[in-house]
Amino acid sequence: MRLLLVEDNVALADELCAGLQRLGYVVDWLTDGRDAAYQGAVEPYDLIILDLGLPGLPGLEVLARWRAAAISTPVLILTARSAWSERIDGLKAGADDYLTKPFHHEELYLRVQALLRRSHGFSNQNQLSAEGLHLDEARQMVHSRGETIELTGAEFRLLRYFMLHPGQVLSKSHLAEHLYDGETERDSNVLEVHVNHLRRKLGKAVIETRRGQGYRFAGCEAQL
Repeated sequence: MRLLLVEDNVALADELCAGLQRLGYVVDWLTDGRDAAYQGAVEPYDLIILDLGLPGLPGLEVLARWRAAAISTPVLILTARSAWSERIDGLKAGADDYLTKPFHHEELYLRVQALLRRSHGFSNQNQLSAEGLHLDEARQMVHSRGETIELTGAEFRLLRYFMLHPGQVLSKSHLAEHLYDGETERDSNVLEVHVNHLRRKLGKAVIETRRGQGYRFAGCEAQL
């Protein structure tokens, strides 16, 4: 999952980037509101964490521009402004969640996780479950038919993305944009290698290959 963090506090941004990356997210970081307004409109982010007190362009104006352009990417506002009226303004501008500073980083991570699930229709689940698989995001493991299967970091990121898009045909370029931040990784056969690793661990039918189109996550139920 690819996230955009817009935060001008360098120390805080460094900590959040490191924490989110440990959880398997690809994170782009910007400090200026003008840059954020543009990049958030042209890059395929799965979620955006947005500070309000930004140089260049205020966070609320950035958010308003995104929503006016029909950009529906989930946005979590992160700000020191704690007045109820400012919270209302943020939600009216189109924010999906609102967290005030200071905060515990673990709360932010859980809110990000919950927002991503809700945005893909998993609003009533405490864990990510799809097509017979149950993903433990905290431990980066998957449960299948009573068995717990360990995953590498790359396998976990890929499987999480597939499980959030069950039944959808996802092209290689689409998956690369959302899972990798380096051009070398995107252009190599690394995606195919990780797909094959998941098939060996979970079964060949879990991920279908659609020639000329990409991959489709069918899950364990496809093997019954």
